[in-house]
Amino acid sequence: MKNEYDIIVVGAGPAGSMAARFAAEHGVSVLMLEKDRDVGYPVRCGEAISKAGVEEFIPSDDKWIAAKISKFSFNAPDGSEAIIGFGDAGYVIERRIFDYELARTAAEAGAEILTRAYVNGLLFDDRKVSGVKYELNGEQKEIKAKIVIAADGVESRVGRWAGLETHIDFRDMESAVQITAANIPVDQNTLYFYFGKDVAPNGYFWVFPKGHNKANIGLGVSGLIGKKKSAQSFLDDFMNKHYPNAPVLTKIAGGVPCSITLDKISGPGIMLIGDAARQVNPLSGGGIASGMIGGKIAGTIAGEAIKLNKPDHILTYDKAWQDRLGKRHETFNRIKEGIYNFSDDKFNSIAHSVLKIPIEKRTLGKVFTTALMNNPSLLVDIAKVFVV
Repeated sequence: MKNEYDIIVVGAGPAGSMAARFAAEHGVSVLMLEKDRDVGYPVRCGEAISKAGVEEFIPSDDKWIAAKISKFSFNAPDGSEAIIGFGDAGYVIERRIFDYELARTAAEAGAEILTRAYVNGLLFDDRKVSGVKYELNGEQKEIKAKIVIAADGVESRVGRWAGLETHIDFRDMESAVQITAANIPVDQNTLYFYFGKDVAPNGYFWVFPKGHNKANIGLGVSGLIGKKKSAQSFLDDFMNKHYPNAPVLTKIAGGVPCSITLDKISGPGIMLIGDAARQVNPLSGGGIASGMIGGKIAGTIAGEAIKLNKPDHILTYDKAWQDRLGKRHETFNRIKEGIYNFSDDKFNSIAHSVLKIPIEKRTLGKVFTTALMNNPSLLVDIAKVFVV
């Protein structure tokens, strides 16, 4: 390992691996640091991703695909279930294997990877970030870099140390909890979503199949709701009602930043990506694909900055992200605010409208249109969220 690199990436999740890969493809020196002992551990999400979101970066591979998804189940508070088919749409993945494969592509591009490296500070040169401090095997070390890319998650300390504003409003931080359970008899090609105040107020509940009668089961609720009743309590209630005897194999819990992107995601010598930059889709809470896109953009721009010897080129990253996904996420955030105000009756009405459509004709677009036509007041609700 060298004493100095062109680019250091902090965090080896999907966003970090893509930043390292696309930077290294420019022929610059890249080091990716991961605090955990293995890439892809621990798993921190529902593990669902669209096929298109994957195949922009890596060919689909059965070794990390747990389930191939072609249907969506909308479950209303009154028990109505509407099944919607949408073709060869996506996957539930095995994140440990998936993340490992992404890191492998970064290594193949020329990036070096160091695990168990706990970053605990930054180096500065005249207020410009110029490297990192980290601990490895109990020994404190320093390493210099022209650019540091922070992919260290929603609790990103790297961004804060660099002087970027990383605060998130409490109501935009969803409280999430998920278990992987066995003996769950659900269709292995369907994503199940549950809505309503009794299962996940100001959020949604999910059951995602993982093959062999296993499933990821969890929910996310707004931070404000989580203060009144914990996400764990909602999960316990659901499991006691639907799967009281299901063995629990794993459990994870944490915060998901369902907000718009930070106002500033780059600065002198520093770039933020993934959860650290708030690049999660604020409507769905999904961040794998959007994080990889953010990583690709940042890695590409960082590599160009080094090759062109133009350090300020990294400041174009903010606009590049906004043009690709940031503006769309602002729209999704306004929709989220509207949906948060939907009553149980409104969710029931949507399900009833969908059920009037023959199942073979249920596309997401037609379902949305039909729901509006049969419930004109929904149009007003949706329109409201676009009023700034």
